[in-house]
Amino acid sequence: MDEQILRFIIPAAGLISGLIGAYVGLQNRALLAEVRKELVELENRIIVRMNGTYVRAAECKLREDNMLGRIDLRAAEIRSHNLSP
Repeated sequence: MDEQILRFIIPAAGLISGLIGAYVGLQNRALLAEVRKELVELENRIIVRMNGTYVRAAECKLREDNMLGRIDLRAAEIRSHNLSP
């Protein structure tokens, strides 16, 4: 009788252990996929923020150059008006 019980208990324990291992493996894969997704989203946010900063810096430089050009043009006009009687 004990031998019959052992014939069922040992394979059942192996089956249960295998099922638990498969479940834990699937949970780990799902968690890893979620972490990868979050990393990609974070990377995209960082890139967008960096691109926005560089674009804004370039726009500011362009505006500054334009403003300096206008100031130089106005200064030249004022000088020409002051020099002519």
